[in-house]
Amino acid sequence: MKSHGYKNMFEKVIETARKAGRATLEYYSQEIEVETKSDDSPLTKADLAAHEIIIAGLKEIDPDTPVISEEGGLPGYEERKNWNKFWIADPLDGTKEFIKKNGEFTINIALIEDGEPVFGVVYVPAKEITYYGSKENGSFKQEGDAEPVRIYSDKADTNIPLTVVKSRSHGSSDLQDKLKEQGITIKEAIPAGSSIKFCLVAEGKADLYPRMGPTMEWDVAAGDCVYRNSAKEGQHSSPLKYNKPDLKNEGFIIGL
Repeated sequence: MKSHGYKNMFEKVIETARKAGRATLEYYSQEIEVETKSDDSPLTKADLAAHEIIIAGLKEIDPDTPVISEEGGLPGYEERKNWNKFWIADPLDGTKEFIKKNGEFTINIALIEDGEPVFGVVYVPAKEITYYGSKENGSFKQEGDAEPVRIYSDKADTNIPLTVVKSRSHGSSDLQDKLKEQGITIKEAIPAGSSIKFCLVAEGKADLYPRMGPTMEWDVAAGDCVYRNSAKEGQHSSPLKYNKPDLKNEGFIIGL
């Protein structure tokens, strides 16, 4: 990937994520109407508004690259298996946090090339914080209109007690026991919503993000990219894979 060929496009994608985020805030201040999808997960008008903005934005920015969105139809694997490049988006990650109005929801957009996220943006609308990372340029955090700051993380040292970040809405009561089986001792567990968990590890505020339950690729791609490219040299490895037949991830640990 040539960074100079992508830089302008990535800036436009970041602005698209912010535009989608601003649209969600229009619903955030109102009484939130919630529907239930076929998998029992919640859906709001904000999810759909952000989806429309992201799809339109990516079509204008990069019309030749296919897009997968949580709120769009999923193309079959026979069609997808030969894709070497595609965008994947979660228009509103952390809908449960949005409904609770705790501010911990995000807009996630990532570009996958050859099974790897090469660019990702995680925007936190309620806090006006943008995290983004690319394979060529590393990972950054931007608060409001301030200058972006490069963020770094180290691989966790499992010989010492560690700070872990855990899901606020999908917690595992036996998290500590499961980590202990892998020789990991918890010093502190920080609850957080949505892809913010990846970003807390990427900026060094937490050592590990263990996820025991399933997720989908659109949930993790942008945050995973920010984490991978927060290494001080090269990239961190990640257990996550992309463009699988069903797009479903089993449990994983980020930070090892």
